[in-house]
Amino acid sequence: MVVTQPQHPLVIQRDRLKITWEKLPDDFSLPDDPVDNHLQPLLAEALRESLELAGLFSESMLIATNFGICATVADKAVVKAPDWVYIPEVKPLSEGVIRRSYTPRLEGDIPLMVLEFISETEGTEYSINPHYPYGKWYFYERIIQVPLYGIFQPETKTLDLFRLVDGRYEPQVPDENSRFWIPEMNLFLGTWDGQRSNLSTTWLRWWDSSGNLLLWGREQIEQERQRAERLTAQLRALGVEPDGGSGE
Repeated sequence: MVVTQPQHPLVIQRDRLKITWEKLPDDFSLPDDPVDNHLQPLLAEALRESLELAGLFSESMLIATNFGICATVADKAVVKAPDWVYIPEVKPLSEGVIRRSYTPRLEGDIPLMVLEFISETEGTEYSINPHYPYGKWYFYERIIQVPLYGIFQPETKTLDLFRLVDGRYEPQVPDENSRFWIPEMNLFLGTWDGQRSNLSTTWLRWWDSSGNLLLWGREQIEQERQRAERLTAQLRALGVEPDGGSGE
């Protein structure tokens, strides 16, 4: 009788590759490439801000931009830094420790979603290179197995979203509003044309299950201002001054 030993949860054999989930050495040199343009960090910041203001971000989550996601493949460390990553739950760090990178399984959940923002100088978002150092598509799909992979092209205002099905990414079809339903987050993700940070362009935004846009901070302030003006007008129509005086 042959007894098969259970595989260690931090060691995986996939596609004839040995994948392990190990902490990067402290002296490992992480990529420090500058972003390709000023829009990329603004897109990432906008996605995070509305989640936080809607109360949909907790301390146990990790949302980051241009942040290294790591795996060790055939004893070689592989690091990719997506433009935006959402991880539902991570293990807390010791007090005073700063997270330099993230290794799934070892440090918490596999990322639920990674987003890449295509720029003129980038061309690796669709790369399926199966050899070290591996293409981004291959890394997210076959090594990390991220459930959702989004690729946004600001110039064409196009968002493509892919879901991992049986180990392969399948393109998702948006709804009639050109938005993608993300059941794991109970939110829609789509594009929106407008202004933020004195920049008029196409942004990625969230909508709740009822189709309500998750607002940014300045939008919440403007919404409250308009609500206060309407209330003031209603009170004056009744002959009441908001400061307590009389309209007579």
